[in-house]
Amino acid sequence: TSSETPLKEKYACDAIIMGTHKEGGASTFWSYTLNLPLSSNSMISWKFCYLLHKLLRDGHKNVNSHRYCRNIKDMGILWGNLHDRYGHIVALSAKYLCLKIEFHAKHKVIPGNLEATDETLDREAGILRQLDANGAKSTTPAGQCRLTPLIPLILDCSFLYHFSVLLMFKLHSRECIAPDVLLGHRERFRDLFTSLTQFFNRAREMEFFKSIIQIPDLPDAPPNFLRAAALGEYKKPVVVMPGEEPYEDEDGEPQPEIRESPQVCLHESQRNIFQMCKEIENDSLKRELEVLKPELQLIKSEAQRCVTELKAQVNRLEAEVEEQRTHKQMAMVESEHLRLEVDSLRSASVAGVGAQIGLKEADSKCTTLKVRFSQLKERHAELITSHADLMKKVNCPGARVSFALLCKKILETDFFSFFHDEEDRHHSHICTINMKPLQLSINISIQPLASESFKQLSSTLTGLQAEKELLQRSLRDQEAEVNSLRQQAHFHQSSLEQERQRSNIDLCVLHQVYREGELAQKLQDEQFSLLQCAVVEAEGIILDAAAKVDDPIHVRCISSPDYLVNRAEITLTSLDKLQQSHIVYLGNRNDASGLLRAVTQFSHLAADTIVNTAATSHSAPTDQADRLIDCCRDCANSLLQFLKDLKLQGSLPRADPSAVRYMVQRIHALGEDLRPKGRDVLKEELGYMVDKEMVTTSTAIEEAVLRMDEILSQAKKDTCGIKLELLFNFSSVTEFYAKNSCWTEGLISASKAVGWGATQLLDSADRVVGENGRYEELIASSHEIAASTAQLVAASKVKADRNNKKLHTLQQASRHVNDMAAVVVTSTKHGQQQISDQGTMDFSGMSLIKLKTEEMETQVIFF
Repeated sequence: TSSETPLKEKYACDAIIMGTHKEGGASTFWSYTLNLPLSSNSMISWKFCYLLHKLLRDGHKNVNSHRYCRNIKDMGILWGNLHDRYGHIVALSAKYLCLKIEFHAKHKVIPGNLEATDETLDREAGILRQLDANGAKSTTPAGQCRLTPLIPLILDCSFLYHFSVLLMFKLHSRECIAPDVLLGHRERFRDLFTSLTQFFNRAREMEFFKSIIQIPDLPDAPPNFLRAAALGEYKKPVVVMPGEEPYEDEDGEPQPEIRESPQVCLHESQRNIFQMCKEIENDSLKRELEVLKPELQLIKSEAQRCVTELKAQVNRLEAEVEEQRTHKQMAMVESEHLRLEVDSLRSASVAGVGAQIGLKEADSKCTTLKVRFSQLKERHAELITSHADLMKKVNCPGARVSFALLCKKILETDFFSFFHDEEDRHHSHICTINMKPLQLSINISIQPLASESFKQLSSTLTGLQAEKELLQRSLRDQEAEVNSLRQQAHFHQSSLEQERQRSNIDLCVLHQVYREGELAQKLQDEQFSLLQCAVVEAEGIILDAAAKVDDPIHVRCISSPDYLVNRAEITLTSLDKLQQSHIVYLGNRNDASGLLRAVTQFSHLAADTIVNTAATSHSAPTDQADRLIDCCRDCANSLLQFLKDLKLQGSLPRADPSAVRYMVQRIHALGEDLRPKGRDVLKEELGYMVDKEMVTTSTAIEEAVLRMDEILSQAKKDTCGIKLELLFNFSSVTEFYAKNSCWTEGLISASKAVGWGATQLLDSADRVVGENGRYEELIASSHEIAASTAQLVAASKVKADRNNKKLHTLQQASRHVNDMAAVVVTSTKHGQQQISDQGTMDFSGMSLIKLKTEEMETQVIFF
C-alpha cells in the first residue's frame, strides 16, 4: 500500500518468502512487482526495496533477480533526482540491492544473508539522517516505516563484523604477510568499526528496536590484530530476537546462529558460514598456487635441463680427455717397441731375402703409422676448430645444447674409429713381435741393409716424438677448455638461479601493484560516493531556499541591503574556494575532503544569499524587487545545474561555476544600488565634508543671529512686550511632524540639522511676528535645535579624544543651547497662556466639526 506504515511481516513471510520456496523461484513475485507504480510512488518503492531485501535473504536461492538489476538501478537514479521525502533513501536502497545482487551473482557460493559491500552502513546512515530531518519518532507509523528495513541490516552487520574479525586475525597469523602490508586493512576496519558502533548505539536507544531485537554491545576499541592472544579475548556479538537464546558451540568458537522469528527468517545454511569462509580462503590460495606453480615449474625444468646438458657435456669432454691420455700412453709404448726393434736390427748381422721382405714390411708399417698420425693431427685441428665454434655459440642457450651434442657425437665416432684402428695396428704389431725369432735369423743375413733402414727409423722416431709432444700440448689445451666449460656451466647455473629469484620478485611486485591499483580505485569510488551524498544534500538546501522565495509566510521577512551585500561577498569567496577544491580533486581523486567541505559551506552560504535576496526584495521598490526575485530564481537554477554536474562522473571535469558567479555578482550589484547613497562617499572625503558642513552650519547660525536681531528690532517698534514674547515661539502641528524627515546619520547630519533648525526657528519667529505662524513652530524649532546639538556632541565623541578641549567647549555650548531652548519654550507657553486667558472665543458661528478641531488643537497645545 501507499500509506506511510510499516510492511506487514506476516504477509511478507507467509505469502511471498515462503511462496518462493514452494514455487522454487520468484517468477510470480517479479510478474506482480513489474506492474507496481515504482516510478510514481516513493512509498511503494521504499517498501519494494525492503521486501526485495528480505526475499534475497530468506527467500528461495533461485529468486531470478539478476535480470531485473537494471530496472532497480534506474528506479534508484530516478528517485535520487526527484528530492522526495523517501527519494534519497530509496536511491541508497536501490544502489545497495544492485551491488548485493551483482556480488552474489559473481560469488554464488556465498548465501544471500552475507553482504560484502560498504553500502550497508551507508544505507542505515541515510535512513537515520532522513528520520532526523523529517522529525519522525520511532513510535509513530511514519518512523516505523523508515526503521523496519534496518532489522535485516542489523542482522547482516553482526555476522559481517564477526567474520571480518576472524579473517583479519587469519591474515595477521600468516608469516608470509608483513604487518605493514595489512595497515590499510586495519585502517579500513577501524573506520567500519566506528560506523557500526555508532549505528548500534543509535539503534539501541530507540524504543522501536527494544521490543523487536536485542542489539549486541561492541567493545570500546577494535581488536588488536597484531597480538595473537587477542583472538582468545574476542567475543562474538550475537543478535537475539524475542523468545530466542543465543547459540553457542561446544568448542567455544563463535558461530552464527540461525533461528526463525516473526520479523526475520534466517537462512538455514548460515550455520556453516564460517566453514564456507575457510573453504573460500583455501580455494583462493590454491588458485593462486596453481597459477604460480606452472611458471615456477617451467623455470625449474628449464634450469634443470640446462644444468643436465652442461654436466653431460663436461662428462663427455672428460671422457675424451681420458681417451686421448690412453692413446698417448699407447703411442709411447709403441715408440718404445720401435726403439727396441731398431736396437735389435742394429745388433743383427744376418742378411737375406727374408730380412729384405721384413724391412719392406717395417717400412710399410712406418708409412702406415705416419699416415695415422697425420690423420690424428688433422682430426685434432678439426676438433680445435669445432671447439672454437662451440665457444662462439655457447651464448645461445637454445642452440648451444644441440650443437654441443652434435659435436660430441662426431668426436665419439672419430675417437672410436681411431681406437679400433689403433687396436688393429697393435694386434698386427703383436703378431710381428711373435715373428721376431724368425726375423732375427733374417736380420743377421741382411745386417748391411739394416744400417740404412735404421737411419730411416731414427728419423721416423724423431718425428713420432715430435708428434707426441704436440699431442701432449693439445691434451693440456683440451683440459683447459674442459675446465673453462665447467666454469661456464657453473656460472650459467648461478645465472639461472638469479633469474628465477628475480622472476619471483617481479611477480610479487606485480601482484602488489595490482592490489594497490584495486585499492586506489575502490578509494576513488568511495570518495566520489561521499561527494555525491554531499551534493545531494546541497541540492536539498538550495531547493529549500528557492521554495522560500514564493512562500507567502516569508513575505514578512525583511533584510537590509547591507547584510545582503555582505552575504553575497562571502558567497563569492566561498565559490572561489569551491573552484580551487574542484581543481585539486580533479588532480587527485583519492582525497575529496576539501571538495566536500567546500560544497557544504558553499551550499549553506548560497541558500542564505537567496533567502536574504528575497527578504530584501520585500522592502525594495517594485522594479528592483522584481529584478531581485528574478535573480533569486536564476541563481537557484544555476546552482542546481552546477551541483548536477558535480554529482555525475562524466560531467564532473567540465563543471563550471561561471553562471553561478555571474548571478551572485548581479545580486551583489543590486544590493549595492539599494544601499543609502550617503555611504557612497569615500573615506578620504569624509573629513573634508565634516569641515565643510561645519563651516556651512556656522554661516547659517550667524545669518540666523543677524536675522533674529533684525526681527526683534522690527518687532519692538510695533508690539508690546507680552505680544513680542508670545510671537517669538509658536508653530503648527503639520510643520512639527514634517521636520522629522530631515534627520540623517552621524556628524554631517547633526551639523546640518543645527543650521537647518536655526533657520527654521527664525522663519517661524518671522511668521509669528507677522501673525501668519503658530506658536507650536517656535517650540518645535527649539526642541529641534536642542536635539541636533546633542546629536552633534554624541557624534563628535566617536572620534574625539576624551580630554579634547574643543570637545569640552562643544559640550558647554550644547548645554547653553539646551538652557536657551528651554527658556524659549517656557516663554512661548507662558505667553500663549496669557493670550488664551485674555481672549474670548466665539462659538456661536462654529460648526460641530470646527469645534472638535479646536478642541483637539487645544489639547495638543497643552500636552
